[in-house]
Amino acid sequence: MKWISFFLLTSLMFLNSAFSVYKPKVIYGKDHRADLYQIEDQVVAKVSRSTAAMVPKSILTKIGTIYQMTSGLFGRDNRLCSTELFYNQPNAAVCSAFLVGPDLLATAGHCISTEDCDRRAFIFNYSMKNEVEMPTQALEEDVYFCKAVIKRELTSQQDYSLVQLDRPVRGHDILKLAQAEVQVNDPLLVVGHPSGLPTKVAGGAQVRSQKPGYFVANLDTYGGNSGSAVFNAETLEVTGILVRGEQDFVYDRARKCYKSNQCSDSGCRGEDVTNISYISQALATTYLE
Repeated sequence: MKWISFFLLTSLMFLNSAFSVYKPKVIYGKDHRADLYQIEDQVVAKVSRSTAAMVPKSILTKIGTIYQMTSGLFGRDNRLCSTELFYNQPNAAVCSAFLVGPDLLATAGHCISTEDCDRRAFIFNYSMKNEVEMPTQALEEDVYFCKAVIKRELTSQQDYSLVQLDRPVRGHDILKLAQAEVQVNDPLLVVGHPSGLPTKVAGGAQVRSQKPGYFVANLDTYGGNSGSAVFNAETLEVTGILVRGEQDFVYDRARKCYKSNQCSDSGCRGEDVTNISYISQALATTYLE
C-alpha cells in the first residue's frame, strides 16, 4: 500500500475512503496506452467493449433517453504538464469493471461495497469516438446501476467484487475467464480507465512474478484502472483484476507541473493483479444458489 499525492486526493474527495487505499499506477518502458478507436485488431476491440466505467451516480443527469455526464479534465485536474498524453480528455470514471455474467460485473474490492452500491453507475462505451469527440453523454441503454454486491473481499492479497446490475447487459459479450494460473513472462494487456479517462487499451506487458492470490506485472496503469480486466494477450482470456501498484505522477520542478512516473520494464514495484480464479469461484457459488 502506498500514499497518493495531495493533488490527486483532492480531485477524488467525493469518493468514499475505500478509493484511497489501493491505486494502480505508472508507465513501464514505452507508453502502450491507446484509445479504443485506435485499436486495429477487431477481436481486441470487441473484448474491450465488454468493459465498463464505474462512475458516481451523482454526475449523471437524465434528459429523455440520454444521460449527461458532469466531468473534469484529466490534465487540469491533476495539474499535469501540457505535453502529457490525453491531457484534454474527460475523467469521469472512478474505477473500471468488466462483464462476467448476463447481469454481473467484476471489479476491484476497494472500488465498491454494499454500503455504496446505490451510489454507483456503470457505463459501457465510455470511449473516445475519434481524436476530438469526447464522451460527455451516454445512451440510456449503455448505463446500468448497482443492484447488489454479490461477493467481495478486500485484504492485502485478495481484492475483488462481484456486482449484480439492475438488468441484463445487452450488446456486449460475456468475457471468457482463464482456467489456468498465469506463468511468469505470459504476455498481457489491460483495458480500463486510467485516471478516469475514456477506455484505454494497453498491451506490451508481461507477468513478472506470482504471489499468494495475485500476480505482479509491468502494466501501464493508473488510479482509475482499479477493477480493469487484465487479459492474456494471446488467448484474450481474462487472467485477473488490476488492483494496485506504483505511484502515478511525479513533480517536474523545472516545469512546475506533474508528469507520468516512468519506470523501466523491469523497474519499480510492478502492478498487482488479483487472480481471476476468485471471480470464477464467486460465479460458481452464485449460479449454484
